[in-house]
Amino acid sequence: MARYTGPSWKLSRRLGVSLSGSGKELAKRPYAPGQHGPNQRKKLSEYGLQLQEKQKLRHMYGVNERQFRRIFDDAGKMTGIHGENFMILLESRLDNLVYRMGLARTRRAARQLVNHGHIVVDGGRVDIPSYRVKVGQVISVREKSRNLDVIKEALDVNNFVPAYVSFDADKLEGSYTRLPERSELPAEITEALIVEFYSR
Repeated sequence: MARYTGPSWKLSRRLGVSLSGSGKELAKRPYAPGQHGPNQRKKLSEYGLQLQEKQKLRHMYGVNERQFRRIFDDAGKMTGIHGENFMILLESRLDNLVYRMGLARTRRAARQLVNHGHIVVDGGRVDIPSYRVKVGQVISVREKSRNLDVIKEALDVNNFVPAYVSFDADKLEGSYTRLPERSELPAEITEALIVEFYSR
């Protein structure tokens, strides 16, 4: 199954969570899209709730189903709580950390920056958005790409960098200082439902 490339605002409204992180999608129309969106009172089954939670997280990070399942399986091989490990692995993706540092306004934009070869990890160019960054690795913008308008605009509006990431706006360089704690990850996700979904 290919990655979703349709309208992200419509998907945000369908899932009831802001996928862009801005919250604008739900501010104007906080109900499902479509003719009957405002009047829907359908009660979801247990399976429906689990599926919805999985789709929320999958679309939030822009990952296709096969990749998502592979990361979930990798998380199961780690020590600790399966659901938390899973979210930490998703957070460790290169495109996500580029977004967290404020070099892109959305994860989609961050993915494009990585794909087009504008990002360097430990001095070497990496163009794979799913690249798993290890703690201590340094992420920076390629010398030739430092004057990109997209990056400048993103940095102008960014006012928050998570505690597990360090970033120097002058050097356009940052590092993944430590693994995030659960309290620092998206609060609107109930990862236990995703674990239940895949454990059926």
